[in-house]
Amino acid sequence: MAFKLNISDKEKAWRMELEGEALFGKKIGEKIEGKEIKPEFDGYEIEITGTSDKAGFPGHKDIDSPTLTKRLLTRGFGMKTAEPHGLRLRKTLRGGIISEDIIQINMKVLKHGHKKLQEIFPEQNKPKEQPVEEVKKEEAKAEKPKEKQKTEVAEKEEKPREEKKKEGK
Repeated sequence: MAFKLNISDKEKAWRMELEGEALFGKKIGEKIEGKEIKPEFDGYEIEITGTSDKAGFPGHKDIDSPTLTKRLLTRGFGMKTAEPHGLRLRKTLRGGIISEDIIQINMKVLKHGHKKLQEIFPEQNKPKEQPVEEVKKEEAKAEKPKEKQKTEVAEKEEKPREEKKKEGK
């Protein structure tokens, strides 16, 4: 089973896929060593902050089970609405233990290791490429200085005014 890992740092979030059963049985809120994920993460300490299963149900850290359960919720986790006051809804939640039904695991870095994340994920460290159309538009704007654009607009506006003044005399 492949997990999609989202590893967030203060600066950026990094994505990767993990094959295998290295994280089965771990709980949300548990701290793990980086070596358990990949050897390049040697020295890292990572905390599991959340999960999502194949149907999109979020994992709740207070449920000690890997299965789906229905809970009566008021405000807070899993509830988007707060109105009307006192509203309670029964919602389906996934337990906080990682199992084969989990697809996405969110994590955050607590302690950095020997290698920087930019070195571990070089393909995600590249600047974003712009579409060809936007590049052409930017080049066209760069060729025409802004001052010339302003003077051309001002000249177009002044001509009708001068003509109106002559007609009015």
